[in-house]
Amino acid sequence: MAEKTKEMMESWSFLDTVESNFRPLVVIELAKGTKEETIEWFTNRIVDKKANGGAQLLIKPLVTENGVENIYLVGASHLRLLLGAEAVGLVKECTDNSMRTFTYSSRKTFKHFADDNHNFLTMAECQYIIKHELENLRAKNEKMIPGYPQAKLYPGKSIVRRLLTSGVLVQIFPLHDREELKKLSHSWYGRVKVGYQPLDDIRCYFGETIALYFGFLEYFTFALIPMAVIGIPYYMFAWEDYDKYVMFATFNLLWSTVILEVWKRICAILTYRWGTLLMKRQFEEPRPGFHGVLGINPVTGREEPVYSSIKRQLRIYLVSLPFVCLCLYFSLYVMMIYFDLEQWALDYHKENESNFSNLMLFVPSIIYAIVIEIMNRIYRYAAEFLTSWENHRLESSYQNHLILKVLVFNFLNCFASLFYIAFVLFDMKLLRQSLATLLITSQILNQFAESLLPYWLQKRYNRKMKKRMCSKKTDADLSLAEQVNMEKEMGTYLGTFDDYLELFLQFGYVSLFSCVYPLAAVFAVLNNITEIYSDALKMCRVYKRPFAEPTANIGVWQLAFETMSVISVVTNCVLIGMSPEVDALFPDSKMDLVLTVAFVEHLLLAIKFIMAFVIPDKPRDIQMKLAKLEFESLEALKQQQIPTLGLWSPGKLPVTILAETTIKISQTGRDLRRSVVLLPAQDRIGTKFRPQGCVWGGVSCQVLWGQRLQNLPGPLLQCLAVLVVKCFLLGLSWLIF
Repeated sequence: MAEKTKEMMESWSFLDTVESNFRPLVVIELAKGTKEETIEWFTNRIVDKKANGGAQLLIKPLVTENGVENIYLVGASHLRLLLGAEAVGLVKECTDNSMRTFTYSSRKTFKHFADDNHNFLTMAECQYIIKHELENLRAKNEKMIPGYPQAKLYPGKSIVRRLLTSGVLVQIFPLHDREELKKLSHSWYGRVKVGYQPLDDIRCYFGETIALYFGFLEYFTFALIPMAVIGIPYYMFAWEDYDKYVMFATFNLLWSTVILEVWKRICAILTYRWGTLLMKRQFEEPRPGFHGVLGINPVTGREEPVYSSIKRQLRIYLVSLPFVCLCLYFSLYVMMIYFDLEQWALDYHKENESNFSNLMLFVPSIIYAIVIEIMNRIYRYAAEFLTSWENHRLESSYQNHLILKVLVFNFLNCFASLFYIAFVLFDMKLLRQSLATLLITSQILNQFAESLLPYWLQKRYNRKMKKRMCSKKTDADLSLAEQVNMEKEMGTYLGTFDDYLELFLQFGYVSLFSCVYPLAAVFAVLNNITEIYSDALKMCRVYKRPFAEPTANIGVWQLAFETMSVISVVTNCVLIGMSPEVDALFPDSKMDLVLTVAFVEHLLLAIKFIMAFVIPDKPRDIQMKLAKLEFESLEALKQQQIPTLGLWSPGKLPVTILAETTIKISQTGRDLRRSVVLLPAQDRIGTKFRPQGCVWGGVSCQVLWGQRLQNLPGPLLQCLAVLVVKCFLLGLSWLIF
């Protein structure tokens, strides 16, 4: 092993001349006993040039008192990171205060850039670039991992993914910056204060995705305060006054629309300042877990795996969909067992009439809440396995399918019993009791499982590590070894999925049955205040540092929250229509009651959609900045004169296309994207095309409309959700009456 390490160090010498001060950014841990030929092959692929299929990064083994372990530190030269920033499309601030995509050729025009300023890119951005390069290491002609003939490879297979699944690679994680982490911890959760979170500092350290989650959590908590303030007197003084509840429910429905629309504006402000609002994701790279036969992307001309969409659809509709339906049926079966327990507890209370029997009334709801949490977590693992098995090409497609599976199950699992109590049993007292029990119990369980338990386990492990290290020297190398050994045993943060899901379910408890239990918003505010501090604690002290992930918004969760607010209109209108006070207003004709409730419901829905349309998603100044950038891009494209790119008029000479070109046309307020025909790099030079048609700015060019699978519009999905809820309620009414 010593000779092997010496050879590796000699092979890195030419890279060390480029970067004299090696800065470790990412840690790679291999399994103990990994064969030397495997280590040599993997490290060579990491340091090899991009032209040869490598990542062209720096890598060094972690040296401890016990010698060289199977832990390696990965870094990159300053030049390599700058080129990587251009490759991933990072957006930085220019000297004229505008935000533009970083390019190495125009690096001097960006604010704070200098050849000797290695802090131009944040540590989180550098780690994101390295992660991107490692994930794009793919097999070329290898048939297997050297030293492990059972670990098969084929052209296009992700090397890192195959090493992980075969057990050779244990984990890859970014290192903490202990000084910066200490400063962030002090300003974030080090002291209890009333104020805003340091979102810009969180973004610089953890990246935009995590910073945006904490921004949404903070905003949602402040937005809940008016509902909580109004809900307290309603709970204390007007418990059975349904006339006042009509006003409260109406305010709730308008409130849910306004806060979601205002959040879009705040999100646009944050992401523009961070540069991710402008990041172009139209040519998203395949996700690391995507596998298939190596082929050519017809748009980018790059080599990447190709997988049949027909096979993927068959897996979705013949396996995933039946499994989800089976899980939903099982969830309903568990719900009916819960109602049997409720009936047993009620009969027991009637027979005994004691303090113990009063407590027993809450036991079924508590047990059911615990079972719901367990079922949600088990189903989550099954949904992740199925979605990965479906083999989606893009990470965004993978996340959308996973979120859809989990949201459908969690919605039914958490709210089906409440719908049954409200619209089948017509028991408002039991509805209030069940809602309060489910909300409070789920909050306590989440706080314990997500923060308190991991923190206690990590603190216990840290005490053991400090006792083991206290007798050793504290020079720089040993300090780094101690840090790596401590961090590699920390838990892995799995992303913001569970955190957003918790807020989504909380939003459902608050909005769906607001006219029955106004105190739901109060408990939500109290939970979120503690959630901010506990989540900050677990990010800084409990989990390994996650890789930064650029994002422009909260993604499909925005649509999920909006859909929940639309469903809440239906449920609250039906609950108010079922009240005795409202029912007494229509003693002669129940049809008049139904029509009145339907009219009010449609009126509120119309108001919601009008408000969503009137309130712009982006502030005026952001719109102007984006329009200015678009105009400058179009002007630069029209004035650009490339000698090797022939521009022609209809009927004149053919054109030779040498590079990728994207033309963005603004027409009647809508962005239309057309892409020039792209060929693989080896086929572009000298290839002739006869122009057909499209003329723009006096230039005729051969274009193809980009083939993209567009998501359904948000309002259409929300209308579909309302239709499903209405059919559900109509079916219940038909069964009952």
